Amino acid sequence: MGLGPSSCTPDGDEVSTELSQGCARGCDLCSEFNGCLRCSPKLFILLERNDIRQIGICLPSCPLGYFGLRNTDMNKCIKCKIENCESCFSRNFCTKCKEGLYLHKGRCYVTCPEGYAAANGTMECSSPAQCEMSEWGPWGPCSKKRKLCGFKKGNEDRTRRILQAPSGDVSLCPATTEGKGRKRKSKKKQDNGNRNRKDTKDTKSGTKKRKNKQRGATVPATPASPAQ
Repeated sequence: MGLGPSSCTPDGDEVSTELSQGCARGCDLCSEFNGCLRCSPKLFILLERNDIRQIGICLPSCPLGYFGLRNTDMNKCIKCKIENCESCFSRNFCTKCKEGLYLHKGRCYVTCPEGYAAANGTMECSSPAQCEMSEWGPWGPCSKKRKLCGFKKGNEDRTRRILQAPSGDVSLCPATTEGKGRKRKSKKKQDNGNRNRKDTKDTKSGTKKRKNKQRGATVPATPASPAQ
């Protein structure tokens, strides 16, 4: 039986132009050599390779490893181009990897990239930003080498707790302690400061006393002149 006239697709695959009247259900146009050529409006056409031929079949949705692309002329199932991808949103963005692989930003990995971990028991890698941290506690006393006195310079520290970590891995969370340097005033400067404050206070007190004394002074009365 002859194959009849044929033409080539843009990919170089040979497609028969000999039409068949006995098309499968959901197929509007078909050929004996290449199966369905055009599906009904709501269906997707999937081209499966059979040796040197491509066989078109009509489906309500695309199978694993493909994504549906709707066009005004015909809806098509396009194969995912990402390695180890089971289903994809577009040609280069995976939404689900094959079993045992982790999904991260549309790609599939054997393990999550550095700094990421699987979130909540899933196979999707999440950022450490999902760690839940408590508020910072108050600053501790100034210390140096774990001693609290006897140094001119020291450090103050404060801490916080990890409330929740991705997959329980606390190593992916931000730091729980932080410190800052602090310089302690010398005793001589403190004494000078106290003395200056005392001198200022005494000066103000003396000025106030002098004002009160001036207000309390009486003016002597002038004796009256005798009548002549």
